[in-house]
Parts: sequence; C-alpha cells; structure tokens
Amino acid sequence: MSVLIETVDLRKTYKVGKIEVEALCGVSLRVRAGELAAIMGPSGCGKSTLMHVLGAMAKPTKGKVLIEGQDIGGMNDRRRTEIRRKKVGFVFQKLNLLSTLTARANIEIAERIHGGSNNGHGGAHLAEILRLLMIEDKIDRRPSELSGGEQQRVAIARAVVNQPSILLADEPTGALDSKNSEIVLRMFQELNRKFKQTIILVTHNPELASYADRLIEMRDGLIVSDDGDAAWDSDFARAAATPTL
Repeated sequence: MSVLIETVDLRKTYKVGKIEVEALCGVSLRVRAGELAAIMGPSGCGKSTLMHVLGAMAKPTKGKVLIEGQDIGGMNDRRRTEIRRKKVGFVFQKLNLLSTLTARANIEIAERIHGGSNNGHGGAHLAEILRLLMIEDKIDRRPSELSGGEQQRVAIARAVVNQPSILLADEPTGALDSKNSEIVLRMFQELNRKFKQTIILVTHNPELASYADRLIEMRDGLIVSDDGDAAWDSDFARAAATPTL
C-alpha cells in the first residue's frame, strides 16, 4: 500500500494569552492508503490537534504534513480549503445535522458543497453506502425521527458520499450507548473493508481503538507507541532485500 499521509517533525503551538502552549511537539507519522488506524490518548494529549492538522483545518507551526505527496502545511488558506473539500471527510461527536431537513437532504447538501461524486457514479455509490450503513429505509426521515446511532450513520454517509481519500472521525461514538457504539464501529470496519477507505479514529476510549487495525498512542503532544511501526519496518526490510535488475 502506498503512503497516503506523512508528517515530519510536526509541531503546533497555540497562544493562550501571553503563554505559548505546544500541542504537537514533533510528530512524525505515516499512514498508508486503506488503513484503519486509531489515535488514542487522554484529553489534552494533542490527538484532536493532530486530526485538525491532518484534515487541513489547522496550519502547523513547524514541520511538514503531506497528503498524497502534497505539503498542505505550506499552502495558503484557499488551497488548504480545496484539499479539505476534495480529499477529507469528517465525522464528529457533535453531528451537525440540519434538523429541518431529511437525512437525504443533509447528505445532498454535502454532495453539492463538495462538488458531487468524484467518479461520476454518485447515485449508485450513495445507494451502496446507504445499504452498507443500513439506513436506506430511513433516508426520508428528519434527524428527530432517528435514533442516535442512525443519526451518526447519516453523518458517516454524508462524510463519505464524495469518496474522500481520508475519513477522520473524532470521538464518533462519544454520545452513543454501547449498543449503538458497536454498530457504528462495525460500520467503520465495513467501510474500510468494502471500499478500502482510509480511516483515522481519534479517541480516548480503548474499546473504540480495539476496532482499528493499527493503534497509535499519544502523550503530551508526542507519539509514544505505534503498533504500525513493525509493519513499516517489515516492508522496508523486504524492499531492501529485493535485488534490483
């Protein structure tokens, strides 16, 4: 699998009054296309800041962040907005569904904002997503007529309908009970397996992280463990051992 996301010595500093707070203290990370990874750590460890930088919502103070080889950290606001619009989908704990609109209309607004489907087969792709998320019979209901888990699945459909390269989910089950949390997490697994969707889950919950194939742990603005390192090392060893012709 090719490298989709790479950060090099990534740093992000915020000013709180006269005090500078370093949220990211030199994060170097690679995520391959098609991975389902979880970034876990306590509140304030920098995981949400990292997600915002990876999603082109915040500009790094120092270091590099590359998406498909493009250094988005060095881009102006307009270019970063374009990258975010075309390549990144977001799912948050706060769903931000428009209460006066049906689920279908909420998804269609996202399609229009993002310029429609990336491959010209938006209707068929949406229908497949709705079947996968088991909400095809709920599509004409308003959010108030849906359960919390169903609302979150509508939010997921909205995030992936335009087939972004990356799906970022920040505490996506934080407002759900255990039954709906399990349903939503299995949906993420299905999206990853069915569509080879690259997904990064951000959480402080070990149970959520257990649904991912790769666990990255953060403390104090740094990555302190990454069980994907062994896979990278193995790949590099095989590449190095392969004779060139």
